Amino acid sequence: MGTRLVVASAPMSLRVRLRDVRDDDLPTLFEHQMDPEANRMANFAARDRDAFMAHWAKILVNEMGVARTVMEGDAVAGNVVSWTHDGERDVGYWIGREHWGRGVATAALRAFLEELHERPLFAHVAEHNVGSMRVLERNGFVETGRAQEEDVVLVGFRLD
Repeated sequence: MGTRLVVASAPMSLRVRLRDVRDDDLPTLFEHQMDPEANRMANFAARDRDAFMAHWAKILVNEMGVARTVMEGDAVAGNVVSWTHDGERDVGYWIGREHWGRGVATAALRAFLEELHERPLFAHVAEHNVGSMRVLERNGFVETGRAQEEDVVLVGFRLD
């Protein structure tokens, strides 16, 4: 029998954490949402700077919403948010591409769910965004259905 090398990595919680969104996070979050590949994956068009800042101003004063900055080490890696829409509490996240593929979104959503106790929670993801669907599934969300919306199929998820 051969020997197998097992390399232990630091727990994600040590390198990924959440904190309140600060004004000085917004320029980085703006740049994240300008990434064409991220826009394609999210099926969401980038906002210009004024529209982006106005949108975040509303998020930050919305008493029914919850918004956190995702930190990977000392870097602003993205954001995770929750809001009410059509009587549902939705969650969403946006992670800068330079932080993709390392478990940042999964760890950030896990930490957010520990903070946000309301259930059920809902999320909607473009069908081609397989990575985001896996993030939701790893955090206990289950698929509830698919619906054609304009030029994309949206996949609905729920967490009870």
